[in-house]
Amino acid sequence: MSRITLFIAFLIIFSCKGKPNQIKEVVTNEAKKSALIDTFKYTEGSEPIISVHRGGVGLVNYPENCLETIEYVNDSISAVFEIDVAKTKDGVLVLMHDNTLERTTTGTDRIEKYTYQELQAFNLVDDFGTETTFKIPKFTDVLAWAKKNKAILTVDIKRSVDVANVIEAIREQQAEDVSVIITYDVMQALKAYKLAPDLLLSVSARNLEELNWLLETEIPTENMLAFTGTRLSDAKLYNELHNLGVTTMLGTLGNLDKQAEARGDNLYMTWRKLGIDVFATDRPFQAAAALNIVK
Repeated sequence: MSRITLFIAFLIIFSCKGKPNQIKEVVTNEAKKSALIDTFKYTEGSEPIISVHRGGVGLVNYPENCLETIEYVNDSISAVFEIDVAKTKDGVLVLMHDNTLERTTTGTDRIEKYTYQELQAFNLVDDFGTETTFKIPKFTDVLAWAKKNKAILTVDIKRSVDVANVIEAIREQQAEDVSVIITYDVMQALKAYKLAPDLLLSVSARNLEELNWLLETEIPTENMLAFTGTRLSDAKLYNELHNLGVTTMLGTLGNLDKQAEARGDNLYMTWRKLGIDVFATDRPFQAAAALNIVK
């Protein structure tokens, strides 16, 4: 049974015990920790997981960071969804990767120059330049959808956004059990952990040195999902992470995905055998097929 299937079963059991109280402050009670802390704990022999970069890229008529795209992919394969969160002029959190609108919408200029309502005048554009009828979604709407559909989100926070605002939105939607906070260095990880010690964090551990820096902090390893970079690391790193009970994530997006496309999708299984548990990819359908991941 896959970890995502186990996670869904957990939610069903948990929901029978009554609606959980909304958590507004720092959580220290063990029972209130995100279900994802157990879901993503490394277990030998567990099935690999696909993480869909930007909610889905390179898909005809389906733009990145778009709720309709996430729904489309979710209907087809078992996966988690990496999304990017930016902020509008009036402080609304929305899904958007770039600082400017030109590449992914029919708008122009920086996103921070527009209120959320003003952004609704623009349509999202797919990676081939085709205009769609889809709009820039609110982060809270995506959280609500994820909670309802038991879909897991890994949240990449843009520089203009304070992680505290993202955590507040997660609290408001009571979406702790479907949300992973992405961090890129020890300081970011520490800040996120101190604000939300109940949440699972994606932490940067691209080599043993970065791993040791993390181990010297107060962050428990159970709160860590280790992003090991976009290049293959020495197998010693993956083994050490597994010995600590930490699940590994490889960013195949970019060069590694291109290698698989050129040389054969069997490369995903080769990387799996090296010790990769989660594949952050721009080719979710192909990677899922190669890894024998079923819905």
